[in-house]
Amino acid sequence: MMRCLRRRSRTICLSLAFITVFLHLLLALASLSIYQLPCDSPPSPNILRALARSSFAPTGLSGLADPPADTTQRDSSDVDASKDGKGRVGTAPASVEVAGSRGHHDNNGAEPLESGMSKLEALFDHPLYNTPGPAVLEDDWLLRVKPKVKAAEESSQMWVSQESYEDVTWNSSSDSHPPWLRFHLGISRWQLYPHRDPNMEALTQQLATHRIVSAVQKSGGTQLKLVMSFPNYGQALFKPMKQERDDETNYNLYYFSDFERHNAEIAAFHLDRILGYRRVPPVVGRLLDLIKEIKDITTDRKLARTFFTSPVGNVCFYGQCSYYCSTEHAVCGRPGDLEASLAVMLPDLSLATRRSWRSPWRRSYSRSKLAKWETESDYCSKVKTTPPYDKGSRLLDFIDLVVLDFLMSNMDRHHYETFEKFGDNTVLLHLDNGRAFGRHSRDEPSILAPLEQCCRIRQTTWLRLRLLSLPQYRLSDVMRASLSQDPLHRAAPLLAEPHLAALDRRLRTVLETVSRCQKQRSVDAGSDEVIFDDTAHLKDLLTPAG
Repeated sequence: MMRCLRRRSRTICLSLAFITVFLHLLLALASLSIYQLPCDSPPSPNILRALARSSFAPTGLSGLADPPADTTQRDSSDVDASKDGKGRVGTAPASVEVAGSRGHHDNNGAEPLESGMSKLEALFDHPLYNTPGPAVLEDDWLLRVKPKVKAAEESSQMWVSQESYEDVTWNSSSDSHPPWLRFHLGISRWQLYPHRDPNMEALTQQLATHRIVSAVQKSGGTQLKLVMSFPNYGQALFKPMKQERDDETNYNLYYFSDFERHNAEIAAFHLDRILGYRRVPPVVGRLLDLIKEIKDITTDRKLARTFFTSPVGNVCFYGQCSYYCSTEHAVCGRPGDLEASLAVMLPDLSLATRRSWRSPWRRSYSRSKLAKWETESDYCSKVKTTPPYDKGSRLLDFIDLVVLDFLMSNMDRHHYETFEKFGDNTVLLHLDNGRAFGRHSRDEPSILAPLEQCCRIRQTTWLRLRLLSLPQYRLSDVMRASLSQDPLHRAAPLLAEPHLAALDRRLRTVLETVSRCQKQRSVDAGSDEVIFDDTAHLKDLLTPAG
């Protein structure tokens, strides 16, 4: 009996010992896995210094939105690009995918909207979007509020309305200004609006929801455009929906015969902001009642006479313009509601004159003739000796516009505009983008001719393009997230998934074009650098005192 008790005790002890060892092993494995997780480190003071560095190796991309191939010598700008969704800097290298950057896709291969929104926030939190730009001096503002000079003028300016306009009281305080006026007063030599503009939400809300009190046709152009007025005297440029979002332009259609798209105007505004340019006036989508918000309130008799009812009972109109204003090209509601883009109007020409410049790479707009830039191999060298491209930043600004046009496949950039007040030393206005995003299955390499022929791009643009090629900030993901904030997104995405995929593909082409330029310039000793260092002001800020 005693022997049996000893055996049972020994068995129990051995079992307890085995369980104890097993529990210790589990605890050790759990501790090891926690220990190996990357911890958040504070932002390095050298991040911006590395971003301002100009010694980049030529970049090759192995796939859509993959990180640059020069990972054997990563600089800290690549480390900074590995932020998580909250904008914090992680320890993982750029070649390692962050959580949520891949996987959990929908049926179209798109990431969840929540993931895209976190990427968009992280992008706009990145130092490249938050470093100070050139100083804005008094003469760099487009418009200024005049100070009162007489005691009798101390009372606020009162605009007493007639008919449908509001009685508004404005004074020198910005708090009294409507959103459109704040936008006008915020235009500078370098941008139309600041990064994270606090006025943007109120301005877009006005465009999307405020009552329309007037609608008249805007003169000029080949297609229908209206000027819409609001009760607070703000105005917007209306472009109607003419085709479905996912309709691709016919391959046999020439670029100058293509229709303008309302969703292209909206998408161009979002893409321009994502690229860090801020040179497209804010644009919002809106669903309008053609009878109540146009026909019943218009004072344009010529416009009113073009309204009719289609055989299936839809309200249609076509206006008057150079080419596409006829019953065959009428704009029709469903039955009376119509989608449109509304872009905030720039200041009146009587207050801020604009100058129109013919693009040096303008197309011939002929079915049989080629333009000079398509036949002359040294065309860019001639442009560089022609004012205003012979000095200043005009050529770099134009290349910025070229990158935007290529990404959205806009072949119709025959002119661009600047504010006359600023002379030649100012950024370009990226207006009239309705013929963009027509084809997603084919890229148009000729749009990149200025970049390929001149081999010149500013460094801040180049850095942002590299950033948008990384999985953490993938261009298609942040673009999808940005467009989801537009009111028309509730009906359907503003850009179909093939268009978003084309953005990543075209971004890769831009990066590869710059890399080819770098390789070629490395062979041609003594030639100008491909990437122009415009970060001198950053270097001054980052240089330690003393």
